[in-house]
Amino acid sequence: MLTGGELDVLTGDYLAELTMLILGRDQLKDPSAGYARTFLRQMEEGLGLAHDRGVRIVTNAGGLNPAGLADALRALAGKLGLPVRVAHVEGDRLTPSDGVLTANAYLGGAGIAACLAAGADVVVTGRVTDAALVTGPAQWRFGWGPEAYDQLAGAVVAGHVLECGTQATGGNYAFFADHDPKLLRRPGFPLAELHADGTCVITKHPGTGGLVDVGTVTAQLLYETAGARYAGPDVTARLDTVRLTQDGPDRVRIDGVRGEAPPPTLKAGRSRLGGFRNEVVFVLTGLDVDAKARLVRDQVEDALTATRPAEVHWELARTDHPDAATEETASALLRLVVRDPSPEPVGRALTGAAIELALASYPGFHVTAPPGKGAPYGVFEAAYVPAAEVPHTAVLPDGTRRDVPVPPRTRDLEPVPDPELPPPYPQGPTRTVPLGRIAGARSGDKGGDANVGVWVRTDEEWRWLAHTLTVGRFRELLPETAGLEVVRHVLPNLRALNFTVAGILGEGVASQARFDPQAKALGEWLRSRRLAVPTALLPATPEAPATPATPPENPAALLPATPEAPATPAALPPDVPEELQ
Repeated sequence: MLTGGELDVLTGDYLAELTMLILGRDQLKDPSAGYARTFLRQMEEGLGLAHDRGVRIVTNAGGLNPAGLADALRALAGKLGLPVRVAHVEGDRLTPSDGVLTANAYLGGAGIAACLAAGADVVVTGRVTDAALVTGPAQWRFGWGPEAYDQLAGAVVAGHVLECGTQATGGNYAFFADHDPKLLRRPGFPLAELHADGTCVITKHPGTGGLVDVGTVTAQLLYETAGARYAGPDVTARLDTVRLTQDGPDRVRIDGVRGEAPPPTLKAGRSRLGGFRNEVVFVLTGLDVDAKARLVRDQVEDALTATRPAEVHWELARTDHPDAATEETASALLRLVVRDPSPEPVGRALTGAAIELALASYPGFHVTAPPGKGAPYGVFEAAYVPAAEVPHTAVLPDGTRRDVPVPPRTRDLEPVPDPELPPPYPQGPTRTVPLGRIAGARSGDKGGDANVGVWVRTDEEWRWLAHTLTVGRFRELLPETAGLEVVRHVLPNLRALNFTVAGILGEGVASQARFDPQAKALGEWLRSRRLAVPTALLPATPEAPATPATPPENPAALLPATPEAPATPAALPPDVPEELQ
């Protein structure tokens, strides 16, 4: 990004929910830690480049210790002989309650703007919203006040598109197969050309890989969002007002964004030790997979009777293929995950039960890796605190501390009325195909909840999707959502539906409660599910017909008789003795 083209501000987003837990554990061992050391190593090369090119750097890599990272950067600049002015933002850290490892409020961009206005070359923050890394520089550059809601909302949308890097330039893109694989081998990073009116163009440096089109930007806009109101500390952005327009090759214009006063509270994230977990993955190869699974499960459950963990979860993944050409593709995986408040029930009690079965269980018994002694796991919880109680502070390059005032006006969040749907798509011939033949999707996590954004690319497809993919149909296609709260949000400007699924991830990514603990592939599972789609909406090329099955080499007379397929009695030669018949 520093060498590939024109750039005014380089932003770096280092803080996921899981990262805060990791940094908290680091700081328990070393109070001077708590920030992303990766960033400091990157600056050994990048700081000089940025200084030579006049590029400001804004990053949340400060994590739990932004002052510590700022000091480390000053030391690095001195070592490199660079006259770099470093500032930082603090105040996000809250007093943790009993059992809580980290507690941080999500700050906005005003503190960043104050640091830049004071001449900072590098601004380090702790926990701010991901979009604040863009709203802060925009407030500084254009002089927006706290009530410039539409402009701030435009910057929030730009920040949300940029926050996951190459997810906006073809990375993790549902329609990747429509593009040259060589183009996607190394996607370039996105950048936003921001304007004073809050509009922007999403693009990338010339000559870099990947692509920027309405689809890649739509996908990222739907990522880890929910309804039409996208609340933040600076502004509530109305995602239902976003307009996307292709503005040339690898250029997408974003305009029309409207904003509202932010809510009176700030989101806060708390991480704590949830307990201890362990897992064993049994490999079941060849025939009788279900019976093998039942046998080893019964054996392990019996062995755990005396010290059964508080949570025991089994999952059989049928990754096996019939008549497979390799042992690996002939194998299914039976995953056992256990959790308990204490380490003992998930330690020796489990590993002993699993390993002692090695010569006494199903044929072909083995596991993917020897089970360990168990490990602690974390839990992320979201909470809300009054903004007026959080001391948002900008520490300027000269050490001056400047309090950042709370927004002058706030507005409580409330649901947006359902928008009017387009007319239903006309009745006609259909073909049963995967949903992904016409719809894209992107999914992600927020604590223990997941979202699945689904979009289509034409108005006619939108007429079909808006009326077809109801909450009921969503539940049918994803049976794992049964019994969970599912809410559908309609975003007509994006031709998109955004579904939120409460509790599907248990206590969040750190607890590893699910096979896909961050719901990254939940959308791709949905796209693989089959339903009736109007033939007129499908590509002209029909799906390849199934390959006819190869006739079995063995005659039915050699197969065991089963209720589903009784064997045909073989005709015996007349000279076979009666006692052998």
